[in-house]
Amino acid sequence: MIQDRARERYIYKGHQVIRVRLITETQIIMLRPLHCLLLASAVLLCNSAPTDKHGGSDINCPLTVKILDAVKGTPAGFVPLKVNRKAADGGWTAIASGVTDATGEIHNLITEEQFSPGVYRVEFDTKAYWKSQGSKPFHELAEVELKAHAEGHRHYTLALLLSPYSFTTTAVVTDIHQ
Repeated sequence: MIQDRARERYIYKGHQVIRVRLITETQIIMLRPLHCLLLASAVLLCNSAPTDKHGGSDINCPLTVKILDAVKGTPAGFVPLKVNRKAADGGWTAIASGVTDATGEIHNLITEEQFSPGVYRVEFDTKAYWKSQGSKPFHELAEVELKAHAEGHRHYTLALLLSPYSFTTTAVVTDIHQ
């Protein structure tokens, strides 16, 4: 059996003496299983079912919108938006509307049942947002058309980077049933 004696070292700072206890090799070896357990727990938690701050699983929220104000570098909160689905005759049918929260996000716009394969258009009322910020924007509306595919469940995160004279959009499409 290995026996380590606790080692101590004294550090002198001016008129103070500080006693420092050094960790021995045996103590380090004994801590390794704990570190492995913590690491394994972290990995398992990271791979658990995706959830987000609205409290549900992404399976209940097939479309999430996030907006960032590029001028301030902060979330663009309280932006009104509408979601439309393209009809068979080529027209658009309004299926949902909402307003982003203070974090620039909106969840639970539509349900999994409502979000069938097809073409969708999300309209962002950018004029209302910039007016609330005291700016005069070039564009009054930002529109993004996207296609929801038929191959199984998909979760779409639509991100909009917004400024008074331009906007950029990107999407993250994930299959949470992998």
